[in-house]
Amino acid sequence: MQPLVVDSLVKRYGDFTAVDGVSFAVEPGTCFGLLGPNGAGKTTTLRCCLGLTAPASGTVRLNGLPVPESAREARLQAGVVPQFDNLDPDFTVAENLLVYGRYFGLADAAIRARIPELLDFAGLAGKEKAPLRSLSGGMKRRLTLARALVNDPDIVFLDEPTTGLDPQARHLIWERLKALTARGKTLILTTHFMDEAERLCHQLAVIDHGKLITQGSPQELIVTHIEPQVVEVFGEDAPRWAETHGPLADRCEVSGETAFFYCREPAPLLAALSSAPGLRYIHRAANLEDVFIKLTGRELRD
Repeated sequence: MQPLVVDSLVKRYGDFTAVDGVSFAVEPGTCFGLLGPNGAGKTTTLRCCLGLTAPASGTVRLNGLPVPESAREARLQAGVVPQFDNLDPDFTVAENLLVYGRYFGLADAAIRARIPELLDFAGLAGKEKAPLRSLSGGMKRRLTLARALVNDPDIVFLDEPTTGLDPQARHLIWERLKALTARGKTLILTTHFMDEAERLCHQLAVIDHGKLITQGSPQELIVTHIEPQVVEVFGEDAPRWAETHGPLADRCEVSGETAFFYCREPAPLLAALSSAPGLRYIHRAANLEDVFIKLTGRELRD
C-alpha cells in the first residue's frame, strides 16, 4: 500500500488558488521531497494531506484512509516535525515526549519504555530530566524529531526540519532521517536546501504557484532539465564578460556580479577564462539547485 496518495488536489482561499491540481503518490520506505519557493503551496499541500485543511476538490489517502474524512484515524500512524519548534518550555525533555504520546492514546508505561530509545536515536541520551531552556537549537530540533516518532509512525512529515541549524546539526539530522528510511519508514520532506533534497530524497516534486511542474528522482530531474556542466564566473567584470562570451555556453544567466554558464562542452569557455586574469570562476557538475532556479526563476519570493 502506498502510504500517501494525492490526486488532483485543489485548495482555494477566496479567489486565490494555493494548490492547483497537484497529484503524486509516495512509495513505502522512501523519502519524498516537496520543493518550491516561498508561497508555492508546499505547506498548504502538507496541511491538506494531514487533514488540517480541507481541500476544495481532489482526494487524499493517508495510510489507506480518506482525508479529511478519516484524518484522525490516519494521523494515528503519522508523525509530524513542524516548520517551527512547538515544544513545551515548561516541561523537561522526557515530559515533552510523555505528554505528546498521550495524544495518541498511549499508556504512560508504554511511552516511558520508548523514551530512552527515542532520545538515543536523537542523540539526546541522558537528557531525560533536562529542562528545555538548557537545550541548544539543534538539540531542540532533534527532540522535535524524537517526539514525532513517539507513536512509532509509518510515515513522518517534516516541514523544513534543518532550517536554522549549523552544518554539524544538519548532518546529524540527515543521518537520522536516512536511518528511518532504512527501517522502512516513509518520509515527506519540504526543504529550501537543495543539497539536503539531493542527498535524502528518492523522489521529488517541484511546486510553483500551486502547480506541480515536474517530478522524478534528483538525478532524473538534473539530466532532464539542465545542462550537465556549470561554470560560475564572478567579479565586477563578470556581467560585461558574459555579454561577449555567452555564446561559448549553451545558456548563460547573470545574477549580480556572477555569471552562470550552462554547458554541454565547457572546454572553449574554460580556455577563454584562462586569458581573463581579473575573473574568478568555479567549474562544477550541475546540481539540483540549478534545476530549481531554472524551473522557478531567480527572483526573490516573500
